[in-house]
Amino acid sequence: MGHTIGVGIFLTPAELVAALASPALTLGLWLAGGILALAGALTFGELAARFPESGGLYVYLRETLGRRAAFLYGWQALLVMDPGIVAALAMGLATYAAVLFPAAAGHDRAVALAVIWLLALANLAGVRPSVAMQNGLTAAKLLALAAIVAGALRGAGSLDHFAPFFARRPGAPPLPHAIGVGLIAIFYSFGGFWEASRVAGEIRDPERTLPRALALAVTTVTVAYVAVTAALILLVPIGAATSAADLARAAGRALLGSSGPAALAAVVCVSVAGSVLALLFMAPRLYVAMAGDGLFPAGLAVRTPRTGAPARATAFLASVASALVLIGNFGQIVAFFLPTVLVFVGLSAAGIFRARRKPGPSSGPRLFLVPGYPATPILFLVFLAAVVASIALARPLQVLAGFALVLFGLPAYGFVVSRGRPRAAAERGGEP
Repeated sequence: MGHTIGVGIFLTPAELVAALASPALTLGLWLAGGILALAGALTFGELAARFPESGGLYVYLRETLGRRAAFLYGWQALLVMDPGIVAALAMGLATYAAVLFPAAAGHDRAVALAVIWLLALANLAGVRPSVAMQNGLTAAKLLALAAIVAGALRGAGSLDHFAPFFARRPGAPPLPHAIGVGLIAIFYSFGGFWEASRVAGEIRDPERTLPRALALAVTTVTVAYVAVTAALILLVPIGAATSAADLARAAGRALLGSSGPAALAAVVCVSVAGSVLALLFMAPRLYVAMAGDGLFPAGLAVRTPRTGAPARATAFLASVASALVLIGNFGQIVAFFLPTVLVFVGLSAAGIFRARRKPGPSSGPRLFLVPGYPATPILFLVFLAAVVASIALARPLQVLAGFALVLFGLPAYGFVVSRGRPRAAAERGGEP
């Protein structure tokens, strides 16, 4: 929850309202997205139960499709996806921090760098302190979101804003296009829930804990998204604000008057800080797993003796993210790789079909099995395909460029194999 609920809760409602132009369609698409994301959470829950070790999608790809596919996923995660998302979130937090602290205005990069390294250092304290801090930030953001909903219900909002409930406002974009835009925005807001499986090796009883955590988190996030979006519609009528900034300002004024925008900026900062902290905690576990397999430099697997934290992997991620902050325009880098990330997520989820055919336990009191198999994973895969198709139609050049850049990982994998660095399958009990 801490990682998934980030800046998307404040960006996506404005996009959905502008595109769908109907309260019923907006809330309905949120619910549909939540159901589809839950299908993915259940799918990854079974994969986590079958392969309860740190690394997440890398492990699932390695065990079902082999090392090459797993390496390509880790390649783009290490160099672009993870640091790009950290950098983008930190810069987003810096923008809202300027609303709270006017002296920070014009110093976005310095604020973003400070955020990245402070949260990276917090993760080096070890699993227990990091999780405690993460839980505190998550609780704070959920309470803040609940306060927004409560404020809207206690008189700050108006039910008249929901009328008409089903009809779309005049001048709205064509419905197929609007749904495509909405799917992309919703998936962005739900994206990343699967990354919790990166820390499976450091969780007590991961075979039972992770499936429950994934399902509970996605369900809670869905409820939060629907409730906050309904509250924002109560506060600001459809069509009155079509950008995230306008919607936040208008909603803040409706809730708290002139102090409202600053209050919402504080909520955004807490929410984004929780997302950055979670990613800086989860992402290095992938690099450690790949370094342990000999696919990444062995130095990335080094852990701090006192806390057990992957210090070098965390520092590497923070360093690359800092470089992207200094470069400036890193938003496009993330956009290039979004479709490829979704493809790897889809390949990982599809691995459940091969995993069930592998030798080993296929059932039992401790093995979580996806309810409604095979329809549940297929439903999630269809969702992913629809999002990738929508992005490809909107930005074909970026999609092609993203796949081309990922393919540069093939020569890198060939070099690693030629050096004889990957661990043999027999050493880890898996397939080559």
